[in-house]
Amino acid sequence: MLLHMKRILVKCNEEHTEVAVQENGKLMEYYKGERNQGQLAGNIYIGRVVRVLQGMQSAFVDIGLERNGFLYIDDLLPAHMDKQPKEKPPIHDLVKVGQQIMVQVVKEPVGTKGARVTTHFSLPGRFGVYMPFADYIGVSRKIDGAADRDRLKRMAERHLRPGEGFIVRTAALGEPEEALADNLEELRVRWKQLEKISQSDGDVPRKIYSDLEMLPRLLRDLFRDDVQELVVGSERMLQEVRGLIASPRSEALAERVKLSPHPDLIAEYGVEKQLEQGLRRKVWLDNGGYLIVDRTEALTVFDVNTGKYTGSIDLEQTVFDTNLEAAREIARLLRLRDIGGLIIIDFIDMETESSRQQVLEELIRETKKDRTKTVVVGWTKLGLVELTRKKVRDSKEAAALKSCPTCGGNGFVESSN
Repeated sequence: MLLHMKRILVKCNEEHTEVAVQENGKLMEYYKGERNQGQLAGNIYIGRVVRVLQGMQSAFVDIGLERNGFLYIDDLLPAHMDKQPKEKPPIHDLVKVGQQIMVQVVKEPVGTKGARVTTHFSLPGRFGVYMPFADYIGVSRKIDGAADRDRLKRMAERHLRPGEGFIVRTAALGEPEEALADNLEELRVRWKQLEKISQSDGDVPRKIYSDLEMLPRLLRDLFRDDVQELVVGSERMLQEVRGLIASPRSEALAERVKLSPHPDLIAEYGVEKQLEQGLRRKVWLDNGGYLIVDRTEALTVFDVNTGKYTGSIDLEQTVFDTNLEAAREIARLLRLRDIGGLIIIDFIDMETESSRQQVLEELIRETKKDRTKTVVVGWTKLGLVELTRKKVRDSKEAAALKSCPTCGGNGFVESSN
């Protein structure tokens, strides 16, 4: 029996696609969208500047969506810090009202806010992310070994042209240099095509690039060597998935694609129940403790409680065990609920510094498994743990749930007394 079993479940019908990621039977990530739906983040548009706000050093760009995109001055200046001016120029020196401009969505519309857009373009591929003007090389933070990181960085350096940038993805680990070079050239050609399109006549605003549709994109980003099996619910999906990953280097992955005897494999593997439990305000821990999750527009707060767990040694050990379990569960919920922005955790008070450090290290270790950039800042003076997670779109709970029409979402109604 495998000590760590990672499984991807794929269910599709004519209208929707559902993808779930489980680790040792526990739901870690869940995605659902229309069959041929892409995502706004990553789309590139030819837009038009409709407003310049000097006081905010920002501009609004019409890109054809319901709300105008928001362009901050940092997203107009060179991406490489060494190439930026020591003092930021007035934004009206960089863009004018009515100007046609090519921008890329980096954050989807959230609530009443429009999309965040940038001129720091990036095109994702199987083995890396190509950035035509970034002029630096990065390596996925999930690749820990210094030797591997140095080797992959040198591989990318040998194939980049002056001024180009590239971030090597985890999937490149163990791949031959030829594969990375081919992927880089493919992305470079795609960018040259986009530049040519941007200079041609056409309607403004208009979309000129979007990333892959939901299923191909998730297979590219999720289906790696650490996945033991990918389960589909129909023969048709079996052939489609194998076709999407087909390449001389993916034969080993293709063998891991399996057909489930249960067409509704999302229900069969307990995904629906785990998702419902994971979206609750009160989430139980395996040891009997529980979390209270409260979300505001600016931040998300996790409150840790011992609940039914009484331990067997002493109070300090009971608290430590609960906090350790909570750290693992919070890292999972961040991925499952796709929570972004500022996150505050109120762990139960611990007496010793070593216990506090172990809980923090466990949280850091678990959040490193997250594909979305997460930074654990550490303990505050008030005894809380602060972290941030990159926010690209609305959280799962915001998308799947709506405020109660009776209480307006605050959890209280007027007392009858």
